Amino acid sequence: MPDMEESAQPTPADPSEPELPNGAGEPEPASPVADAHASTPEAEEEEDEVVAVEEAPARSAPSKGAETNADGWRPYTMGELLGEAAEAAAGRSEYAEGNGAGSATPERSRSDNLQLSSHHDVAMDLINNVTGVDEEGRSRQRILTFAAKRYISAIERNPEDPDAYYNWALVLQESADNVDPDSDSSKDSLLEEACKKYAEATRLCPTLYDAYYNWAIAIADRAKMRGRTKEAEELWQQAIMNYDKAVQLSWNSPQALNNWGLGLQELSAIVPAKDKQTIIKTAISKFRSAIQLQFDFHRAIYNLGTVLYGLAEDTSRSGGADNSPSDLYSQSAIYVAAAHALKPNYSVYRSALRLVRSMLPLPYLKVGYLTAPPADDPIAPHKLWERSQFILNHEELQQVNTSESAPAKSNGLVEKTKRFIKVSVADIVSVSTCSDLTLPPGAGLCINTTNGPVFLVAESWESLDGWLDAIRLVYTIFARGRSDVLAGIITG
Repeated sequence: MPDMEESAQPTPADPSEPELPNGAGEPEPASPVADAHASTPEAEEEEDEVVAVEEAPARSAPSKGAETNADGWRPYTMGELLGEAAEAAAGRSEYAEGNGAGSATPERSRSDNLQLSSHHDVAMDLINNVTGVDEEGRSRQRILTFAAKRYISAIERNPEDPDAYYNWALVLQESADNVDPDSDSSKDSLLEEACKKYAEATRLCPTLYDAYYNWAIAIADRAKMRGRTKEAEELWQQAIMNYDKAVQLSWNSPQALNNWGLGLQELSAIVPAKDKQTIIKTAISKFRSAIQLQFDFHRAIYNLGTVLYGLAEDTSRSGGADNSPSDLYSQSAIYVAAAHALKPNYSVYRSALRLVRSMLPLPYLKVGYLTAPPADDPIAPHKLWERSQFILNHEELQQVNTSESAPAKSNGLVEKTKRFIKVSVADIVSVSTCSDLTLPPGAGLCINTTNGPVFLVAESWESLDGWLDAIRLVYTIFARGRSDVLAGIITG
């Protein structure tokens, strides 16, 4: 059991840097929107608590940013919007009419007397009342105000342009992050207006992934302001629906899956107890899906650890889960340790690791049972396969015991009786489930190595998920050159 003096319930916290699309390398400088969500007190405090980490919303999804519409125009990223608007506001560039949703003739974009509808007036009044917290914020807001006028002008010319509504929503969402606490403009009202624009954009273009994704983020931000209330519950449900839609439109988005899992995690803290377990299990599946799309997605890895930790806490108080609290704590610790190994400088991960490290089967990352064939006969008849103990550390997965009973411990180490199957992490090519009918009954696991495949069988599909994740994470940490960090965690 953890030290209960520490706060252990997962609570949302923003990251300190944005995440890149799947397959990208180290993070580049954050976009203005991502910066607005960075470095919150929860993410910087050195408190020993397990907190969830939300994906920094790069409010123009990579998949959409590379596409163009029928007119040959693509949605801008927030950085591009601000940069272009700044140039236009300074008179350094002019845009010919017809260049897309962001275009406006100089006369229209510089006019202070745009003939706006009452609906547009509400949003513009809110934006005009925003004052930044400092000179940089005020300068930023002047650019956002200019950009808003351009998109209103674009909508007046073409009320059926979904991209203009989408970009206007981005400006409103960015302005909400720029609100001075003493300003007359309400952050919630700006987000509400942004949601209206996203709704209109998706009505006009139902396949606009970016709009659903950013709309969900805006709704989630509104829900956070309302604590654990009925209104917050309804907003979280709306956000979850939009993340669902975003994933339907772009299934390979680990960021959307991660945020979907976080929304479910937040919702689970509000709904009646009878509904909580189902929602938590769904959140676990979303985080796991995000990791399967991007093995080094440290935020989803860490968040999966936090939701398992919360489940362990609930189970220790009330019981009723399929796994024991100690198993859940151990699983949680694996993901927290892996996230820390991938991002050792994150203070949130470091603090959480201090809380859960003792729950690992030190000096190993994972210890459990798998059914295995004789080491020298991988295609042996089923009757020769035996349930045996395996251990996983930063270097290898190895079979250490053929006894059904749990091994004895000496000085915290698992006593090794005889080694049989051994897989070096450096030799792993891929890890996957296996439904080969030649395997014994159970959940099949195939580890492809440079020396050929290794087949094992887990006792259940849930157990298999844990082994798959653990082996993939260890390999990913090795591939990223961070095995020494993981070694330090498990060997002390």
